[in-house]
Amino acid sequence: MIDRDRLVRTFTDLVRIDSPSGEEVAIADALTARLTNLGFTVSRDAYGNVIASEPGDSPLLLSAHMDTVEPGRGVNPLIDGDVIHTDGSTVLGGDCKAGLSVILEALESLQSDGAARRPLEIALPPEEGIGLVGAKNLDFSMLRAKQAIVFDGEGPAYHVTTGSPTYIAFDIDITGRAAHAGVEPEKGISAIQIAAEMIVQMRLGRLDENTTFNVGNIEGGSVRNAVPEHASLKGETRSHDPEALERVRSYLLNIVQDTRGRWTEATIECELYEQFVGYRLDEGTGLLTRVKETLGVLGMAPELAISGGGTDGNVFVLNGIEAVVVGAAMHDAHTVRESVRISELEQGAQFCRALLEI
Repeated sequence: MIDRDRLVRTFTDLVRIDSPSGEEVAIADALTARLTNLGFTVSRDAYGNVIASEPGDSPLLLSAHMDTVEPGRGVNPLIDGDVIHTDGSTVLGGDCKAGLSVILEALESLQSDGAARRPLEIALPPEEGIGLVGAKNLDFSMLRAKQAIVFDGEGPAYHVTTGSPTYIAFDIDITGRAAHAGVEPEKGISAIQIAAEMIVQMRLGRLDENTTFNVGNIEGGSVRNAVPEHASLKGETRSHDPEALERVRSYLLNIVQDTRGRWTEATIECELYEQFVGYRLDEGTGLLTRVKETLGVLGMAPELAISGGGTDGNVFVLNGIEAVVVGAAMHDAHTVRESVRISELEQGAQFCRALLEI
């Protein structure tokens, strides 16, 4: 049986451990101890991915990432009926400590009841929130599993992700020429003006049902009374359609080239790089079928949808592991309004246990 009190205690204990991206040692230590107590052999690869294994053929891989976004230090979880939240000064860390808690409770429940289950491997990557970095550096030679369940979706477990877009990030750096803004501004070339002209040409937001485009960060200038010599833009585009993504890529590069033609004395550098590769699951695949059947047995009607975000599941798929991402009870992730519903945590643990039982 799933123990609600133990599940809530596990979750609140984990969110109190600071683990912003790049600082996951403390949470990795805590998870290593818990998994060792559950009978797993636990190790870490060269990048810090926590990997738990045990004997047995055809293991299923369970995964949730260890890091949280900022502001995520000194989290104080508050329980209000069915909802866990904070006072609004930090995120809660449900993304993805809710997923970690679901996995741990399912395993502790099976162990307490002496129930038989299928063999498992567990991979807990760091630095998911800054571009799936931990999973990208995971030593896949340490894994045997060919199927994975990733507990890293919003909402209840019956929210099942069947596809994710390809994500391309871009950095644009502009160098103009500094000058005194009050004495000789005509001698300057404003990098901020150039950046503004570029942004005006860009269509931001949802471009079509499969594609989005965003400028998320602008920096530039040094002091109020100087024509700004430097400015930078950071943005992204995502799409489930490779052809649409290529069109957006060309569109961006054309804006850059056109701006260079008008500002010949400025330097404009543009770098595009792929953060993760998209995928789309065939709804007839074995693991997805099993997920839907297990949810159905528990009385949960699966809700299948493609996502606009990425998870470590993208990396697993790219490395030949069939991955299904399910909800982990979190809501408003990456904001200080983040919350987790205890009833949905229980549903997630029930689903995980049922999936593992023989």
